[in-house]
Amino acid sequence: MSRSQAMPSALASPVATAPRRRSHWAPLEPVSLRARWLLGLGFFVVFVLVWAGFTLGGFVSPTFLASPVTMAQEAWLLFTEYGFHKDIGMTVWRVLGGFVLAAVIAVPLGIAMGAYKGVEAFFEPFVSFCRYLPASAFIPLLILWAGIGELQKVLVIFIGSFFQIVLMVAVIVGGARKDLVEAAYTLGANGRGIVRRVLIPGAAPEIAETLRLVLGWAWTYVIVAELIGSSSGIGHMITDSQALLNTGQIIFGIIVIGLIGLVSDFAFKALNRRLFVWSFFK
Repeated sequence: MSRSQAMPSALASPVATAPRRRSHWAPLEPVSLRARWLLGLGFFVVFVLVWAGFTLGGFVSPTFLASPVTMAQEAWLLFTEYGFHKDIGMTVWRVLGGFVLAAVIAVPLGIAMGAYKGVEAFFEPFVSFCRYLPASAFIPLLILWAGIGELQKVLVIFIGSFFQIVLMVAVIVGGARKDLVEAAYTLGANGRGIVRRVLIPGAAPEIAETLRLVLGWAWTYVIVAELIGSSSGIGHMITDSQALLNTGQIIFGIIVIGLIGLVSDFAFKALNRRLFVWSFFK
């Protein structure tokens, strides 16, 4: 065979062995950002259409489930006549107050537990015990200790968030790469330098992601706190609407909680991407 005859087959082989492009619906195949947004919005559209079909079609009594139109009318009344924006502001303030207080104390304790095994041995049994106690179980005691004011509601969120953050941060810091720690020791770092220059920077992106997750849990605690002994907040509005059998206001209150949580989640995620750019390109 001549050299000129062998060249076409050699050039054609890479084309023949090139992998076929997989479908967007193949397992673990990523989708574009535009497709992600369209699919996510599509679910909400389908959900509202099904909801409207059941309620406006007369399949469900308005006493048990208001229609989207009725809910929109009740939402307008809440904002224009009942000052619902103030309730939203109080609930957001309570969530942020309890969550920030828990994070400020829990993150350093979790770092200490993950870095120093003696500290972990001392605190871990008690923290693990408290982690299984529901925050709502403390409400009667907190009402006795702090009354029915703002402190009681902030403490419910604090209790519900604190122990979760401590253990999750401790696990993240304790799972640091040993080769990086040994390399730092070889370069002359001391114990404090290991924590400050190796453990904390390495764990920071996952700690931030943990805080994002726990912030979502904090929203469940504040609504429970507002359902009992409260005169303001989204939970208080839902309780009043239940007494009046106003399912339109109840549903709108639930949707508002979800929307605020979704916005806070996106904001937290965007902040994490700006602070820890390297962690998203591993």
